[in-house]
Amino acid sequence: MPLPSEIDVAIIGAGAAGLGAARALENSGLSVIVLEARDRVGGRGHTIMASPEVTFDLGCGWLHSADQNSFVEIAGRLNFEIDKTRPPWREQSYDKAFPSKERADFIGALDAFYDRAEDAAEELRKDGRDGAASTCLEPGNRWNPMIDAISTYVNGSELDRVSLLDMDAYEDSEINWRVRRGFGALIAAYGAPCPLALNTQVTLIDHSGPRLRIETSRGTLSASKAIVTVPTNLIADESIRFHPPLPDKVDAARGLPLGLADKVTLALDRPEALPKDGNLRGATMRTAMGAFHLRPFGQPCIEGFFGGRFARQLEDAGDGALAAQSIDEIAGLLGNDFRRRLKPLAESRWAHDPFARGSYSHALPGHAGDRAVLAAPVDGRLFFAGEATSPDFFSTAHGARDSGERAAGEVLDSRRRD
Repeated sequence: MPLPSEIDVAIIGAGAAGLGAARALENSGLSVIVLEARDRVGGRGHTIMASPEVTFDLGCGWLHSADQNSFVEIAGRLNFEIDKTRPPWREQSYDKAFPSKERADFIGALDAFYDRAEDAAEELRKDGRDGAASTCLEPGNRWNPMIDAISTYVNGSELDRVSLLDMDAYEDSEINWRVRRGFGALIAAYGAPCPLALNTQVTLIDHSGPRLRIETSRGTLSASKAIVTVPTNLIADESIRFHPPLPDKVDAARGLPLGLADKVTLALDRPEALPKDGNLRGATMRTAMGAFHLRPFGQPCIEGFFGGRFARQLEDAGDGALAAQSIDEIAGLLGNDFRRRLKPLAESRWAHDPFARGSYSHALPGHAGDRAVLAAPVDGRLFFAGEATSPDFFSTAHGARDSGERAAGEVLDSRRRD
C-alpha cells in the first residue's frame, strides 16, 4: 500500500496488538494505516511450513486461558480448527527419562513454589512492596534448578529477574488449546482486511506540533493520532524516538524487558514409535535445559523449547545451535540411536530478530506497576498497546490483541472530546 501523506490514525506495528486496534477502528469513519517494519503481519506470531508434513509456530502457539481468549471466537469466525487436546506439560511419556515417582515429587515442589509465591505476593501488596520471584524458592530444594527452568519457558527469564507481584497478576485459567493450522496463520488471517504499509520502519514520532509527524524508512506522514504497539525492547533501546522525549515511557519499557523463549522443530523418522502429543523432559537438575513436545498434532516431528539465559547463549552460538542442543538432549534421554532419526527443520531466534529483540515481556522486580505506566495515553494523541501493556494477560497474543482494541477505544474517546 502506498504511504499516505496524511492520516487520522497511524498504528505502529502489525502484530496482534496493531491488528486488534485496526480492526476495532474499521467502522469508525477514521482513516487508518498500520505501519509495519517487516514484510509480513503477525509480529511474534508467525506460522511456517517447516516441511510438507510439519506446520510450525515460530512464536506463540497456544491459546492460553482459552475460556477467556478472544482469538477463540475469531478462530471460529474464520473457520480455523481448534484442537482441545490436553497440553503435555504436566504429563510424562517416558518414565525412563523421568521416573514417575521423581516426576510426582517435582510437580509437588513446583506447585508448592507457586503457593508460596501467591501468599508472598499478597503480603507484599499490603505493604506496597515487590520482590524477586526467586525469593519463594525453598532453600536447598533439589528441584529449584528445574523450577527455574520452567520460569524460562513461562516468563522467558529466570526467577531472579521476575517481579513477584507481576507473576502473581497473570491470569491463568489452565485451559490451553491450539490452532491446527497455526496460531500465526490465524493472526495473519485476522489482519487480512487491515490497511497495511509493510517494509515501513518508523524511526521518529514528533509530537511537538499540532499534528504528529511520523518519520519512516519510506518517507514522512502526518497523523492526528498514533497507536504505538512495538515490543518494549524497541522503546527501551529508543529504536523509535519521540520528540519531545518521553522518559517515563522509556523507563517503563526498560522495566518490562522481553524475556527469551525459543523453539526448534526436528523431523522424526519412524514417528509411530513415540506417542502423539507427548512430553519429554529429563530429571537433569539444571536450569540450562530444554523441554520437548513429542509429535505435536501427531506430526512426524519433535518440538524443543529453550528459554532465558541458556536460550540467549544458544542463539549467540549461531544458526543451528538450538537444533544441535535438542538432538544432544533427546539422544541423552532416549538413547544415541535417536540421533540418526532426527533432522533439523526450523528454529526461532527472537533475540536476534531486529524488530522483536526478545519473545515476551516480564516485569523486573519492583517494576510491576510499569505496565500501567506504559499503557497510559499521552496528550490525547499518543496511545500505547501491546502484550506488555496488558494488566493480566501479558506475554500472550490475545493480551496483545485486546490491548489494541482498548487503545482504539481510547482514540475514539479522545476524538469525541476534541
